[in-house]
Amino acid sequence: MEPLTEKQIRRSLINCSKGEANRVRLPAGFAELDWDDLDFLGWIDPGAPLRAVLVAPGADGPTGIVLRAPAVTRVGAVRSSLCSVCLTGHAASGVTLLVAPLAGPRGREGDSAGLYICSDLACSLYLRGKRQPALRTVRQEESLTVEERGARAMGNLGAFLARIAGTV
Repeated sequence: MEPLTEKQIRRSLINCSKGEANRVRLPAGFAELDWDDLDFLGWIDPGAPLRAVLVAPGADGPTGIVLRAPAVTRVGAVRSSLCSVCLTGHAASGVTLLVAPLAGPRGREGDSAGLYICSDLACSLYLRGKRQPALRTVRQEESLTVEERGARAMGNLGAFLARIAGTV
């Protein structure tokens, strides 16, 4: 992923007001991010732990969305869950349903869409083997290269972003 500036990130946010975009806090260590390891930028807002932000590159520039995390996480039997973006298997707490208001009038009326994604939004690092799920799940061996897995993840994320943007 090409490095982004704070201004580019704030301008990319399609499903919130300018005021809300200005209130989003950038991730800790933003200045030191290793952009070469990222397919997209995702983080939990350090100033609002129930708010997450995803910014993905696109042909017309970056597209970003603001998402809501659940206020309460269910605690129960240990089970595994699969991230809808990178297809990494995690313990149940390793995958979170994040919900984003749709862009435009539909979002202002309360319409939203959700996505099960790695709780730490570090899909790119899981794909590259730079981070491992907390609970070792049985990982299916894939014959895809890292680049192919990254392209698949970006396709999955791109479909969700198109849904939020209202282009599908």
